Amino acid sequence: MKTNWIKTLIVPAMLLFNGQASQAQNEVKEQLTVPLSDPSKPGSLTVNLIKGSIRIAGYQGNQVIVEVTGKSNSTEDKKEPAADGMRKIVPKSAAIDVTATEDKNKVHINSRLVNRPVDLLIKVPQSFSIKAGTIDDGNIAVDNVSGTHEISNVNGDITLTNMGGSIVANTINGTLKVTFRNADTKLPMAFSTLNGNVDVTLPPTAKFDVKLKSDNGDIFTDFDVQVDQSQPQASRSGKDGMYKVAVEDWVRGKVNGGGSEIMMKNMNGNIYVRKFR
Repeated sequence: MKTNWIKTLIVPAMLLFNGQASQAQNEVKEQLTVPLSDPSKPGSLTVNLIKGSIRIAGYQGNQVIVEVTGKSNSTEDKKEPAADGMRKIVPKSAAIDVTATEDKNKVHINSRLVNRPVDLLIKVPQSFSIKAGTIDDGNIAVDNVSGTHEISNVNGDITLTNMGGSIVANTINGTLKVTFRNADTKLPMAFSTLNGNVDVTLPPTAKFDVKLKSDNGDIFTDFDVQVDQSQPQASRSGKDGMYKVAVEDWVRGKVNGGGSEIMMKNMNGNIYVRKFR
């Protein structure tokens, strides 16, 4: 019975997004409401895009609301003299193609569009775990949710505010900024980018270990960090009679007595470990 319900949800979603949509300034907009199997319990959201931005906000509701904005291929403002008086036929590929499924409070949202960006604005209940990723032409922003979160980007920023729970987040070309309202420091966390700053704000009473490394930048904090002053650890590896010795230049330490490890790493940029004020 549950499987049939999931199938009936997918079909209307595809019909809705592939059908005629309201157009304004070459944009196509649609909205989809996804009910949860048990609104009284926490849920999870998995969302993946190839091109486009993702914004997720927690709210005091018990459904997942998805607002989709896509660029239309329609060129109604462009006059074609040879087609005077004729009606333009827009192919199906010009519409928004987004699907949503739900099973036992687990919501999955996907877009199969490759060449055109799709922007998503998603409202979720505040007790929701988020797994979100995009690859090109977009940023990811999440606000006011609590759970176990995994966020990834390739060419764009990640901004997480008013967060609760634990987070693993990484991007390649972009800044990474995270602000916790409360943090589950019983679980290890990691934050990394290749080109950009890593900026993480934690509650002043949070207990955690830090493992920090910036190849071409500086590390700043207003926490009282008990830095491990022992010698850097050296690792040895051998192959074909040749041996390589690599020295780790991580900064390690404890905050408020220590706890699970929080790792922060980048190559080009600074690292900021801030105390929430």
